[in-house]
Amino acid sequence: MPSPLLAAPHNLPRPADPERVKLGMERWREAADQLDAGGASVRRFATTLAQDSAGQALLGTIFGNSPFLTGCLLRDLGYSQRLIEDGPAAAFDATLATVDGLTAATDLSRDAIKSRLRTARREVALAVALADIAGVWPLEPTIRRLSRFADAALRAALAFLLRQSAAAGDLGVGDRADPLRDSGLFVLAMGKLGAYELNYSSDIDLIVLYDSERLRVAAADQQKTCVRLVQGLVNLLEERTADGYVFRTDLRLRPDPGATPPAISVLAAETYYESLGQNWERAAMIKARVAAGDMTAGCAFLDALRPFMWRRSLDFAAIEDIQSIKRQVHSQAAGKKIGAPDVLAGHNIKTGRGGIREVEFFAQTQQLIWGGRVPELRVPGTLDALTALAREGRISDAAAAAMAAAYRELRRVEHRLQMIDDQQTQTLPAQPAGLDALATFLGAPDPAAWCDALAGHMATVAETYRALYEEATPLATTGSLVFTGAEDHDETLGTLAEMGFADPAAVSRMVRGWHHGRVRATRSQRARALLTEMMPRLLTALAGSADPDQAIRRFDDFISGLPAGVQLFSLFHANPPLLDLVAEVVGGAPRLATWMGRNPVILDAVLAPTFFSALPDAAALQQDIDERLVQARDLQDVLDITRRWANDAKFQVGVHILRQLAGIDRAGEALSDIADAAIRALMGPLTAEFAAQHGVCQGQGFAVVALGKLGGRELTATSDLDLVFVYDATEEASDGPRALAPSHYYQRFGQRLVTALTAQTGEGQLYEVDMRLRPSGNAGPLAARLDAFIEYQREKAW
Repeated sequence: MPSPLLAAPHNLPRPADPERVKLGMERWREAADQLDAGGASVRRFATTLAQDSAGQALLGTIFGNSPFLTGCLLRDLGYSQRLIEDGPAAAFDATLATVDGLTAATDLSRDAIKSRLRTARREVALAVALADIAGVWPLEPTIRRLSRFADAALRAALAFLLRQSAAAGDLGVGDRADPLRDSGLFVLAMGKLGAYELNYSSDIDLIVLYDSERLRVAAADQQKTCVRLVQGLVNLLEERTADGYVFRTDLRLRPDPGATPPAISVLAAETYYESLGQNWERAAMIKARVAAGDMTAGCAFLDALRPFMWRRSLDFAAIEDIQSIKRQVHSQAAGKKIGAPDVLAGHNIKTGRGGIREVEFFAQTQQLIWGGRVPELRVPGTLDALTALAREGRISDAAAAAMAAAYRELRRVEHRLQMIDDQQTQTLPAQPAGLDALATFLGAPDPAAWCDALAGHMATVAETYRALYEEATPLATTGSLVFTGAEDHDETLGTLAEMGFADPAAVSRMVRGWHHGRVRATRSQRARALLTEMMPRLLTALAGSADPDQAIRRFDDFISGLPAGVQLFSLFHANPPLLDLVAEVVGGAPRLATWMGRNPVILDAVLAPTFFSALPDAAALQQDIDERLVQARDLQDVLDITRRWANDAKFQVGVHILRQLAGIDRAGEALSDIADAAIRALMGPLTAEFAAQHGVCQGQGFAVVALGKLGGRELTATSDLDLVFVYDATEEASDGPRALAPSHYYQRFGQRLVTALTAQTGEGQLYEVDMRLRPSGNAGPLAARLDAFIEYQREKAW
């Protein structure tokens, strides 16, 4: 029976580079000539294949299009013979059986298992590629076989590490021949691996968890031991040796990866998902499955997570969150036509407009919304999800068919891109010659027609995707601003850089930290949904400040100090200009930002119709604070209300300065009037309370004299108050139950006034007070008698 790889040579892609074909054929003959006597049959095979027309077509396709596959084919002519003669299915099955055997092998060294896994990976890569290129396997069996090999490699590597750890006495295993069973440690496959949709040169998304009750390790050492195992697993799979590598691994889909170790306990994970789990994490969990380790513990964990993933009631807050995420993704490439040459060249067919991720998101969002009520929608695969959605009447058959056809073609293009140099790339060549070469490798006789067809698929995806929640308005027109997931989005980093942020990666990490609930204000799902909604406008506003990076750090300080976020974020959502103002404040006025952070209720005042009108005069300020103090129940209330009022008033002045609504002179007058009003507001209650204890003294009473900037009505936001206290009284003691001589009476009263102005309460401090301008400075009494004060000024003052 002829090899399926040679059955239809006329259907094989043409070589994109004939010169590479010549060089490849020379290397093929050289490799055959170098075989020793034991390789006679292989040499005959190589010679015969190079002389056969079908063989020449196959070799030309490989040599002329893919340096990576050329290297794989030439490295082991014996395997190449078995692959071509027996067919890719038999060759793959034999390699997979070899890897499965490694799981039970008890006598392997680390170097040996590394070498065998890497050899197996090279064999699988060649078998899958040739089956794809020759049209032997369609997409579904291709991606499933890639995923099956990844599972087998994970099992073999983890079994080796568990045996090694058991031999060192770090943990116990029930059976050395099968250390995975009942080990308490398991690996969840996420993303494309979880859905059996692995791409040709993909990394693998993993979450490693351990069940504390099943793990045979002392409780105090469990996390440390499991982290070492994960590090060993990554090393076994990722390290590049002379034999290559097995898989790049990505552990960033675990709960809050910036704050958690590589391996976490089941209890910690369940607690996170129950309290802080986000909708994008629900979407990610649709594809989760146990790939290696303790299957019983892993399945129990996923079963416990089912209520988090699938909600029976229609969660409209979740729908709004999903809609916000959708609109963030939708904002990238806004306004560009998919088929335009400047978009197709260099376009990312995974994350770009009309790409693979939009097909996946189209299916996953509707699975999240309806899957709680319709169990038939709880399928991990994208193509299966599209079929199920159509079958259940959630999308039309035509939409399902169009999206499935586009998905298959985009994945086929993705695989050919990655086969060229074994690079994890989804970006189309930026130059016309590169696009032509890719089209040739895909078997397209006319590169221009292929470009048109691909653009048509992408336009179909974009249009179908756009129709999802079509009533939603875009969040941003500045470009891609996507902060879902556990990794930075390249286009988002580019957008942030274009907006003016010097360190886009730091900004992205900060925003994703907010979405992970690392600050109290964003720990509720509703707060995170509102934050998602307002993020593009917030970043645009912060980018307009003199130092955008400093501005966003101050905004981070601001929301980090909030006890909760829903109320404030709702205020921003209902009043977008307020968000612009906050961005201005954190960007240009650190002191105002500090006030705002301590008392975010201050923003309510901004919504008053008169906030941006002319600053109030002294009489209006005095009336306002007097009206607020009517509600004071005791002196502590007086202190707090006065501080809140003064901060509100000073904030208004600060904003007027920031927006150039008031000049420095007018601002100085207003800040002085605020201080005057605050002092007068405190004097009344303090006088009444003091009189209740000590009575009153006969005479004209007590006066506060303002000097310095307050005296000149030139107060600034950071000024202290230069004050002098003067009193006029007879020689008689006060008439209260605890009578005091006038000098003692007014010294104590003055001290109480200073304390009322400077004391730190829950609302902060009102003012710093400087009394050194009184007669004799700090050496003199706090309050001066009027006649003594006059005499001092006439005869002794400088």
